[in-house]
Amino acid sequence: MELFGVKKAIIGVVYLLPLLGKNGHSSLEKVIEEAAKDMAFLVGGGVDAVLLENEYDDPYTLKASPSDIAGLSVVMAELRREFKKIPMGVEFLLNDPIASLSIAKAANLDFIRTDYFVDRMAREEYGGEIEIDPEGLIKFQKEIDASKVQIFSDIQVKYATLLEEGKTLAQSASQAREKGSSGIVVSASKTGSAPTVEEVLAAKEGAQTTPVLIGSGLDCQNVTSLFTAADAAIVGSSMMTDGRIVQQKVIDLVDTVKRIRDRNIREFQWKPMSSVLATVASITT
Repeated sequence: MELFGVKKAIIGVVYLLPLLGKNGHSSLEKVIEEAAKDMAFLVGGGVDAVLLENEYDDPYTLKASPSDIAGLSVVMAELRREFKKIPMGVEFLLNDPIASLSIAKAANLDFIRTDYFVDRMAREEYGGEIEIDPEGLIKFQKEIDASKVQIFSDIQVKYATLLEEGKTLAQSASQAREKGSSGIVVSASKTGSAPTVEEVLAAKEGAQTTPVLIGSGLDCQNVTSLFTAADAAIVGSSMMTDGRIVQQKVIDLVDTVKRIRDRNIREFQWKPMSSVLATVASITT
């Protein structure tokens, strides 16, 4: 299954410096300058797309303020002008997919990521249950004529508590697909940790023909096994040192993916879970 015209796509992540009104903000010019450096390393290293996030904003807010939207729109538009060919996306943290979609449409981006879409999740440090409105997001997408902007949505996202007892990853993925997600993201419990192949396969069961992406923890050591099941991956920390992109780490991961990509395409089309797990065991031992 292809994303951005390739099988097993790698989406590199750029962490933006603090934006307008946040602790440590200096200028939007500095935000753009540093993001452009990281993007150049990612693009030069061969990633297939880039996701930019306001990771260093302090404090995080549940919803974007006018200054957040203004700042991110300026940053993304400038980066879009500089990097015309690479697919680009944005995510406003902590959770404002309406803002992300607005910014993506304004800056001519290709996708957004949203951590919360169909699952009822809570984070006590942010007041408990996180607001979700998948129907409202898809309606807004149509209202602003942003149907070409893909929506990649996490299921049972890291750092949050699921409030729907007994809900499986397959059920979450099925619900996300039915509500209009363009890609379903599966993460582990924290940044830098990877989900298991079994978890990815469970998501694929519900996702059906919707792509399933690894959302955390993919690296050179586990990519061969995880890409027997996943269709793509969003990769940040394994290509960074101290939160900044290191081009050699990008090259190492992309080269690893290139070496296994053709074999994965031929051998690892959808199979029953038992068959896939047997294949994983054969290539990792």
